[in-house]
Amino acid sequence: MRDREQSILNEILPPEERAIEAVVARYQRVAPAVTRFARTLSGNDDLQVRLGTQAAATENTIVLDPGVFQTAYARSAPVTPSEVALTSALHEVIHLIATDFDEERPVPREWFAFRPDAPDNDPEFEEAMVPVELFQLGELQEDLIRPDFAEEDLDLDDQEAKDPAAVTVLEALNTIGGPAAEAMFLSIEDARQERIHFDAYPGAGSVLKDLYRTSVGHAMVKARPLGQFALACFMIVGGHEERDRMQKRLEPHVALALDDAMVFLEPVAVLDNQWSVGTVALQLLSVAKMHHLMQEGAASMTQQGRKAQAEADKSAIADSVDAVRLVTPSLADRESYDRTRTASMSVSAEDGKLGESETAGDPATDQIMKVSTAPTIFLPTGQGGKLMVLDFPDKFAVWGAQGREMLLKASVDWGVAQHRVSGELYPLFLANQRRGLRSGFDAGDLSPYTPLLLGAGLYERMFERRDLPSRRSYALSLLVDGSASMLQPRTSGTRKSPWAMAAAVLGAWTLAQLADELQIDFEIAIFNRSFATDFADTEATYRDKRARATAGLRQAQGGNADRLTRTVNHYLVKRFDQRWRTSQDTLAGLFYAAAQPQDAARESRRAPEDSPPVSMFEKAANVDEFNVAHAAERLASQRATHLMLVVLADGMTRGSVQTLAQTVASVEHSGVTVLGIGIGDDTVRSAYSRAEVVEQPQRLATAMVDGVRSILYRTVTSSDPDAWWVHTRGRELESLIN
Repeated sequence: MRDREQSILNEILPPEERAIEAVVARYQRVAPAVTRFARTLSGNDDLQVRLGTQAAATENTIVLDPGVFQTAYARSAPVTPSEVALTSALHEVIHLIATDFDEERPVPREWFAFRPDAPDNDPEFEEAMVPVELFQLGELQEDLIRPDFAEEDLDLDDQEAKDPAAVTVLEALNTIGGPAAEAMFLSIEDARQERIHFDAYPGAGSVLKDLYRTSVGHAMVKARPLGQFALACFMIVGGHEERDRMQKRLEPHVALALDDAMVFLEPVAVLDNQWSVGTVALQLLSVAKMHHLMQEGAASMTQQGRKAQAEADKSAIADSVDAVRLVTPSLADRESYDRTRTASMSVSAEDGKLGESETAGDPATDQIMKVSTAPTIFLPTGQGGKLMVLDFPDKFAVWGAQGREMLLKASVDWGVAQHRVSGELYPLFLANQRRGLRSGFDAGDLSPYTPLLLGAGLYERMFERRDLPSRRSYALSLLVDGSASMLQPRTSGTRKSPWAMAAAVLGAWTLAQLADELQIDFEIAIFNRSFATDFADTEATYRDKRARATAGLRQAQGGNADRLTRTVNHYLVKRFDQRWRTSQDTLAGLFYAAAQPQDAARESRRAPEDSPPVSMFEKAANVDEFNVAHAAERLASQRATHLMLVVLADGMTRGSVQTLAQTVASVEHSGVTVLGIGIGDDTVRSAYSRAEVVEQPQRLATAMVDGVRSILYRTVTSSDPDAWWVHTRGRELESLIN
């Protein structure tokens, strides 16, 4: 019985931690160890291990299907998630490297005794039931394998010299024993590979054993007698369970069959040839047949009926074993093995062009990797979620020239100044900068009256004063809604035009000018919810990746595809550590796309390879609270004394207004001044203590700029007993203002 203090996997791993992106993130933490293991196992120091939607193995590349890892976390076993991550990855590497059923031989002569129509008194049948005489360290006797050929008769360089009767082991098993023989062979071969390779890693082997043992009881209850027999053989060959313990779980006649099968199971661990394992599989089916575990129809049964019975026997074996083992694609069935080999040939054709081990090989897996590496943002309510933090596509800079012209015209039309934006703030900030970081009785060298100061007890006080900073530092972050609704026509005077995004970008441009004049560190970000684009994407590459990733994820992840492709995105147009002039063309190009969306869309359709990804602005509801929390976190990292966050959106969050309000309140409690601006939506007042609603383009840019200027002015002129102008009695401040 399990110790009460011992937790099991499904108790410590909530459902959200079993999502594919969480599984991939956990794998990435052990990926270097898995790669080293794979290189040691294969003896190839150049071997790369990566993730992909289809498992594959070539000489230099191993592709793991993360879906296999995901199924491992559904188990109820006394193991940790980290142990499952490492063990399941090693498990897949072992099977992908060790599984190769492409060798072709003629069907071994003794196998024909296992055919259903073979006479019971055939002397070869008795010989086939005795394994010791058939194996020489796992190899079949040469004269039985190729009775008409000698080794020197084969010309390996001449493909036409190959024996026309040669087939693969899976084809041979299907011919002799039908689908049930294939299923039995694959389960025994699976266990044999695990037994051989995990023996050298007992820690990982014990995790695998725990995963299997906890699943056996449930599988046995549902299994038919043939399934129970196959599952018992699998557990014993793999070294996961002892015969006596397994027999206690079996029905009596199945337990007797297992006793007779032990003579064939015991040598499997030392076999190193797939054809020898195939012989064992046929022998085990013979034991099952003798104990009436397999379905046997009347002699007059139709061919269709016999085929149905054969498929039923195959399902009995496969379903029971698959309910316990971690199913590797290459060992699931013949169709899965063929798909794996086809994928391997595809990977081999591109070998040498792939990235590092953590780099995905297709857009679907690449998207999963992006989501898995995205930061998880936690809100004051305890809710957490993934946020894709990316650099804004630099391809928008190709429209920079047109955008600058339109920015200049719009600033005149909407009455937004572009020169000396800071106004009366400039002399105040200039004086603050000139004053320096320190204040005290003497800002220079020590006074010649130092002895008198020492005698008066003022020397210590002087150094205390010099350690107090007096220059105020500022940081500004602007967060702009980037959903497609911002590009929709809105009423502007007597006509409708798409002014919301354009006005927001003009406001961002003007705020950037203001911060640049005042030497304030600032950041500009745009947030939306759609398929995430990359920094170097064009319209063509973005559409192609979106289509291929969506199709691949729908096939592999079903209903989770929408969650993985419509992510919450936080695009950084200008980072704190970037120079403003390096981002000007990109922001100007965005203004062109916002002010003339139809022209921009037409141009992107005409030359998608040279145009920025305008399709990134999909119509989708945003989740404002995650972006606000992340922007505030980035802002706080600047260590400035005064922090300001301006959020502009044309609608409320897809999440909860209450959660957004709590997030804003938490951000303000940390010392950040937050200003919320809504475009035609007064619900912004419910979430932001400082909020303004605008209905006209000229009011939007003005509200953004004036709001920040007002905050700056109040902070720089606020009363402070340690401020430098208090000690000068305000004379310098008054002279600067006048």
